[in-house]
Amino acid sequence: MNARGKFRYTLLLAGSLCTAAPSFAAESTESVDVRITRLEKELAELKALLQTRPAAAGTAETPSAPVKKADPPAPATVSTSSGVNLQLYGFARLDGSFDSGQIYPGNIALWAWPQYGSSNDREWNLTAGATRIGMNLSGPDTESIKLTGNIEFDFLTGLSSENNQAPRLRHGYMKAYWPASDFSILAGQSWDLVSSLIPFVDDPALMWSAGNIGSRHPQLRLTKGVATGEKSRMELAVAASRTIGDKNTTPGVIATDTGKDATMPTIQGRIALSLPLLVESQPATIALSGHYGEEEWDANNSGSHKTVDSWSCNLELSMPLSKKMTLAGEYFTGSNLDDYWGGISQGVNTSTLKEIRSCGGWAALRYTSSPSTSFSIGAGVDNPNDNDLALGARSRNQSIFANVINKITPNLILGLQLSDWKTEYKGVAEGDAIRAQSSLTYKF
Repeated sequence: MNARGKFRYTLLLAGSLCTAAPSFAAESTESVDVRITRLEKELAELKALLQTRPAAAGTAETPSAPVKKADPPAPATVSTSSGVNLQLYGFARLDGSFDSGQIYPGNIALWAWPQYGSSNDREWNLTAGATRIGMNLSGPDTESIKLTGNIEFDFLTGLSSENNQAPRLRHGYMKAYWPASDFSILAGQSWDLVSSLIPFVDDPALMWSAGNIGSRHPQLRLTKGVATGEKSRMELAVAASRTIGDKNTTPGVIATDTGKDATMPTIQGRIALSLPLLVESQPATIALSGHYGEEEWDANNSGSHKTVDSWSCNLELSMPLSKKMTLAGEYFTGSNLDDYWGGISQGVNTSTLKEIRSCGGWAALRYTSSPSTSFSIGAGVDNPNDNDLALGARSRNQSIFANVINKITPNLILGLQLSDWKTEYKGVAEGDAIRAQSSLTYKF
């Protein structure tokens, strides 16, 4: 028995003896040993009673009582003076890679540099630029309108040194949604409507310039959902987005953004159908999307110019094959797609002011072996039309990849990926490289 227990025992024994003094004299036949035994029994019963009672407010629970493991806390939400709820999220991430040949730009993978004999150097990269921070906004809602928004930054700008990277705006938009009519308005910068799927890669470049097109643009978007059956839904969306063109490099012309010079915004559209096919609880989605925009290339400073088109037509498919396996892919065709990471990031042949046509796509298979681990394999290709290219331009780019993503804990994620890159050039040597990369992410 510890000191605290002895003290409680002594007080209880003294109190019991005092209150029992009158009867103690009368009951002299009961020995002291018997009485001590009885009091010890009563003390044990009192201890047992105290342990079974709930702890009083403001006091700690009995240490010996079993404690239920607490559920993970919900993300903290702060309410502003205007009534808007703000939820902070993001992650700190480190990406490391080793390349058997030079890959542009290095921290992320877009294409392989051409090989010129022994100049094909191996290289490694290490960056924290994919670190991200964001804020989800919501409310205050009305009886008919739900308000949400998002502001998100990362540091993959390439505008500063590796250890002093500048932030860039990924998303910055508000969304008003009318549930009764399944209609919404989005205003701000967000993902394009065209080719909206994300490949199952661990590289932050998302296979851009290697079969995946679509980026983020400032836009005004209208979306309408339509129920087409008990478990199926169709979604129609249209957006007017900012056209971001090339810098006009025509001799004698003040350099301008050819997209800003255009007389119209880019128009994007998408129609998607979702319904369960092979897996009842996981709907498949097939979608058709496209865009049309213009760029104005000035021939001189007197106002003469040439208008070049930018357009695409895209097919998307996301198909759960089982509860643990998903097949996804996209196909695109179009011209002047550098602003959407198509044409291997080549839009216009500046010597002829001719649009560069291109087609391609990607396909990938993901197997989720457990809630914490997934395996993916896939490939992509971007194939510009050789007749539209200048000498030395990139004429074909392909990538094959395999990766594993493991959640060591719900907040600590390890990614490992191996990819093979092959880039062809018009009239010059091609580029080949094997890329081994890894990522370590701490989510919050």
